[in-house]
Amino acid sequence: MVVCGTAFALIVRMHRWTVRPLRIKGAVIRRDTDTRRELPISDVAVTASDGTTSVTRQSGASGFFDISFPGEVWPGRTVILTFAHPDYEPLKIKALSGFRLADKELYVAAMEPKPEKTSAGRDGSEILVSNVRVRYTVNSRTELNIASAAKTFQVINKGNIPCDRQSPCSPDGNWKAATGSISLDAGVDNEFANVRASCIAGPCPFTRIDSNGFVQGGRNITVNALNWSDTATFLVEAEVRHTSVVSNIREFYPVVFGQTLNFTLPQSEEGVSLEAEVDGAPMVFPLGPDLYLSWANCAASFNTGPEKGSLYRCELKPGYRF
Repeated sequence: MVVCGTAFALIVRMHRWTVRPLRIKGAVIRRDTDTRRELPISDVAVTASDGTTSVTRQSGASGFFDISFPGEVWPGRTVILTFAHPDYEPLKIKALSGFRLADKELYVAAMEPKPEKTSAGRDGSEILVSNVRVRYTVNSRTELNIASAAKTFQVINKGNIPCDRQSPCSPDGNWKAATGSISLDAGVDNEFANVRASCIAGPCPFTRIDSNGFVQGGRNITVNALNWSDTATFLVEAEVRHTSVVSNIREFYPVVFGQTLNFTLPQSEEGVSLEAEVDGAPMVFPLGPDLYLSWANCAASFNTGPEKGSLYRCELKPGYRF
C-alpha cells in the first residue's frame, strides 16, 4: 500500500508539472551559407502537432510565429513543428522531447528554397533589374509669422459706487464694476500666438484681465476685463502665424543582398514607389497598399515602438536578377 501511495503521489506531481498549455515561439528564415542572405520568410504555415492535437499559424512579415498549443503534453511525448511554403522545401523539427519544454526555447527554422526557373527573357536569359531607387513623400506642417496684431478697448465705469450686491462687483464685493471684451479672428489657416493683454491707461490697479479666452492662442481669441474704478483702457497684442503643409520628395538607394532588396521608411511616409531600369528600360512602380511589383514579391513590417517606421523587403521573382 505504501508503494502504491508513493507511485500515485509521484504521478500527481508529474501531472501538475507537465500538464499545461505550451507556447511555442520562433522565426522562419531562408537557409543560406551567407548569413546576410538568411532573410525572414512570411506567410509560412507553421503546424504544431503531438499526433493527437494540431495547431497551425502563419509566420509574419519578420518570420515570427507564436503558437499556443493546448492539451496535455506528457514527458516522453514529442511535438513536431511542420513548416510549409510554396517557394520552399517542407521542413520538420522537434519542439518537445522527453522532459524538454518547448516554451523554454526559441526555435529558428531555416527553410531551403525550391529550385527557381531562370528563364524569363525572350532569349532565355534572366532579366536585369538595375539602378533601383526608393521614392516617397513626407508631409510636414510649417508655421510662419506673417503679421502682428495690436488692438485697444475700454471698459467704461465710474468709481466709488457701492455694489449693493448687483453684479458685476469688485472681487471683494464692495464696489460696482463693469466688464468689457474684444474678440479677434486671425483668418483662415492662421492662428494667434504669444497673446498679451494689459491695462495701459486709467486706474489699472483696480482692473483684472481674464486670460482663459486667449492663453492657448488659436484662430479666434477673446480678452475679457473687469474694472471697478473709473474708465480704463486695455491693449491686446499677438503674433499671427500661418500654418501650411509642405510636401518633400525623398529618394535613396535600397540595400541589396543577393536576390533581395531592403529599405526602411519613416512613419510619415506617403506615396511609396520604386524607380528602376528593367531590361534597360526606366520605369516607375508604385507599391500601393498591396505592395505589388511585377518583378519582385514584397512584404512590410511595422515597428510600433519608440522608433516607429516601416521595414520593406522585396525578393526577386524567378527570371530576374540584380
